[in-house]
Amino acid sequence: MNSLATYTRIGLEPDADTIRQQFAAANGWENQYRLIIQLGKLLPTLPAEWQQEENRLKGCESQAWLKGEVGEDGNWHFACDSDARIVRGLIVIVLAALNHQSVDAIQTFDMDAYFSELGLEKHLSPSRGNGLRAIVLAIRQQAV
Repeated sequence: MNSLATYTRIGLEPDADTIRQQFAAANGWENQYRLIIQLGKLLPTLPAEWQQEENRLKGCESQAWLKGEVGEDGNWHFACDSDARIVRGLIVIVLAALNHQSVDAIQTFDMDAYFSELGLEKHLSPSRGNGLRAIVLAIRQQAV
């Protein structure tokens, strides 16, 4: 297994169905917001050598980095981090849907429906929503 695949599986990594269940169980936006912060604590800190300009995500107000590579299994593996707690949680939500997946799965996963189901778009500020979409776009641009 390559380094990124191993690195990103260190934490207790939820999948999209687990995220959906957690959001459904967290009644109200306040509890969901707390859930997002808790999810961010699951994200391993990106090593300093990966926090370079070439890995920096454009379109995020906060500092965020994304490193991706295709593994021996043919799936894409991503490591991502941010200096903002809420963004770290949003990264976990995105990675739950797209990490360790095939190119086809990454490109065809309905992120708009996923975000809508979680209620993210109606509660996030426009800049956070743009940052969320920037993370998805960066992953999809790498996974080709």
